[in-house]
Amino acid sequence: MSYPAKLSSIIELFSGLSDAEKRETLIAYADQAKSQEPRGGDTFDLEDVRKDEECTDTVAIFLRLNDQGGAHFRITLGPQVQTLTKAMSSILCKGLDGVSPEEILEIPADFVPKIVGAELVRLRSQTVYYLLTRIKSVSKVWIHRQRSASQDNNA
Repeated sequence: MSYPAKLSSIIELFSGLSDAEKRETLIAYADQAKSQEPRGGDTFDLEDVRKDEECTDTVAIFLRLNDQGGAHFRITLGPQVQTLTKAMSSILCKGLDGVSPEEILEIPADFVPKIVGAELVRLRSQTVYYLLTRIKSVSKVWIHRQRSASQDNNA
């Protein structure tokens, strides 16, 4: 499976790094998490705000689709969210920018260990996959709503 271009670039960046360099780069991405939050005046097609059992704090995922059907995500993280989740929020917002919800559902999660490294996947398995699972869930809800609206309009 080929990944979306922006995500592929991020995967390639990480694939050439040692574990120590991966951790440093993940911290740099985590530091960018605030820049992935909604901005004043932003409007969204779908908002998913909740605190799940497997996460230390509330996570809000906001989806806006452009005229071509490409998804743009914004994520707000509560203050207790771990560094790795913060890093993944930046990576996923950047890496999935402009990708359709249908394409997002098709992306396998096998890229995650390539980014965070096998050791962190083993230690933090729920954390590293959490945001990808949430983004896929939001994409699926969007697709179902669009299908329902289309069926209602055709009835």
